[in-house]
Amino acid sequence: MQLPIIDQPEIDAAAKLAPAMSRDYLSNLTAGGRVPTGPVAARSLPMTMREARKRGWDELDVVFITGDAYIDHPSFAMAILGRVLEAAGYRVGIISQPEWRNCDAWKEFGRPRLFFGVSAGNMDSMINHYTANKKVRNDDAYSPGGRIGRRPDRATLAYCQRAREAFKGVPVIAGGVEASLRRLAHYDYWSDKVKRSILMDSKADLVAFGMGENAIVEIARRLEAGETVKDLRDMRGVAYTLGASEEIPEDALRLPSYEEVCSDKMAFAEATRIIHNETNPHNAQRLVQQHAAQAVVCNVPQMPISEAAMDQIYGLPYTRQPHPIYKEPIPAYEMIKNSVTIMRGCFGGCTFCSITAHQGRIIQSRSKESVLKEISKMAEEKSFTGVVSDIGGPTANMYQMQCTKPEVEAVCRRQSCVHPKICKLLGVDHTPVIELMREARSLPGVKKVLVASGIRMDLARTSPEYLKELTEHHVGGKLKVAPEHVDAGTLHKMRKPKNDDFEHFTEVFEKESKRVGKKQFIVPYFIASHPGSDVNAMIELALFLKRNGYKPDAVQDFIPAPLDVATTMYYTEMDPFTKQPVYIAKAMKERKMQRALMQFFKPENYFEVREALRSVGRTDLIGDGCDSLIPSRPPLEAVKKRRKDANKRFRGDYVHTIPGTEDAAAPADAGEELKKGSKKQRRNRKSTGYRPKRRGADN
Repeated sequence: MQLPIIDQPEIDAAAKLAPAMSRDYLSNLTAGGRVPTGPVAARSLPMTMREARKRGWDELDVVFITGDAYIDHPSFAMAILGRVLEAAGYRVGIISQPEWRNCDAWKEFGRPRLFFGVSAGNMDSMINHYTANKKVRNDDAYSPGGRIGRRPDRATLAYCQRAREAFKGVPVIAGGVEASLRRLAHYDYWSDKVKRSILMDSKADLVAFGMGENAIVEIARRLEAGETVKDLRDMRGVAYTLGASEEIPEDALRLPSYEEVCSDKMAFAEATRIIHNETNPHNAQRLVQQHAAQAVVCNVPQMPISEAAMDQIYGLPYTRQPHPIYKEPIPAYEMIKNSVTIMRGCFGGCTFCSITAHQGRIIQSRSKESVLKEISKMAEEKSFTGVVSDIGGPTANMYQMQCTKPEVEAVCRRQSCVHPKICKLLGVDHTPVIELMREARSLPGVKKVLVASGIRMDLARTSPEYLKELTEHHVGGKLKVAPEHVDAGTLHKMRKPKNDDFEHFTEVFEKESKRVGKKQFIVPYFIASHPGSDVNAMIELALFLKRNGYKPDAVQDFIPAPLDVATTMYYTEMDPFTKQPVYIAKAMKERKMQRALMQFFKPENYFEVREALRSVGRTDLIGDGCDSLIPSRPPLEAVKKRRKDANKRFRGDYVHTIPGTEDAAAPADAGEELKKGSKKQRRNRKSTGYRPKRRGADN
């Protein structure tokens, strides 16, 4: 791979573009602020004023509003932010999943002394609520009992507006994934529109984007010192709106305006290209985007936090439990309660993933001692079974990996360190993670340490020793991996490695499992309808699955999340970096066919798969031979499902059926005239039917 030629003047110029506006506020969390009253180590943060008074608090400094159930575990953002502020000396309360139709819940703690912190939760609320087919999900993993309906659509908007209504003049700071990814004009899949910056509609004073620990402590300390919320506009990692009469910063790089990106898809693609090129905190420029007479300013990202700061954050006194107020299990907690985060960030740059946009490309890792200390503490708990369910992060095998040339990293604008090939300057040594895994599994009280996080297979290929350790000691029977596709063109659009990395990984995994006498399986995850993927690409994937004996139980449909590069491809039908056209499966019919092809072996998918094969002339794959995907005749289950689906389509609001058959009585609210007459008369009335607006119809 050709590397950029970078000289010292370029490095110096880059340093001037991104001044160090914010200093490290996490280097000593206990400096400044007010010391909380009473012991706090064994208690969750208060969710009611009654709990706050038990601590001796008569007022709170910061009140957090969150769309998730409050779980005091370092896998959840609200717990981390609350504990970080508490360690810095501030009194913090949490209002979880409030009733948003009025502002009563926002008044629980009274007027916060410093600010409201608002987050929709660990997920964008629209992705939390709806499937790729825009249907309401059946459960919410972040709610007690998995129940839905505990937060509104576009929760950040409602929460910020209610905060304004409850206490006028209190600063409102929005954060979390939803606010971060909507901080500038963005495409919204659920309304199929380009929407304004969330700042414009929520009326938040600031959006603190990205990982918020350093920013939230800086905001608290500066407001505590008497600065106004406007004074905070010089911070890294914040976005804000300017009034019509306010001047735009001279050093800001202008994006195409909201009006331009709404009316011109090329302008939208160009805005995406600029935004993603300005994400390296070492050389990013401030961005500005006009929204009619107002402007949204997005400052440069926060610098990555140090190992020492990571250790401090994850070493805070979490209870690692849901708040005692909850009596029902919370699915997200049940899944991660015995997991340990060892790093954050991802330099993979996958176009469909929001991790890089939110956590950044620079890997931030905890020290080995910090991780082992947390596991040892877990092992002392009575409820601990001896199994650490996951030791990882966004990508389990990126732990401690960094660019080997900091002077190059300072000016680099590459979107991925591993695509199309692994950068020669990237340190891919797996020794630190191997040592961590070995020592973790040898701790007293620990029977097994599993790796359930994503594994970057192209990186794993560089370390046979890592693959041996992983296979022999850290797999609980099944290992989940995410090759995502097998079609070369689609993988390129995803910024994922070619399929031979997955095949090599699988080969080594099976060989090592056999060597140690273990029966273990790979569970691959794939995506349907991703930009670049057409029916032929999905047929190639289906054939690959059949040849290798994979029968995935769960499949993923591509969901265009705000700010993602793949979302821009979906909306504009072009690659924002090359401006070349990209094939997009937008019609629901084709999306269903692509999904069915991933599970071609299921009888209920027969007719969708057959239609897909016929649509591209691949009828050679319909038959009873070993090379066919589906049989020549539909199985009985497929026929039954088709009949059931047909009945659904012709029921309820779609057809107004006049009651009166022999087998069914008229509904209780049917008119008396419909209930009268002989069986023959009732049959005749039913067969006539009723179609509104049909010429000659009885009305």
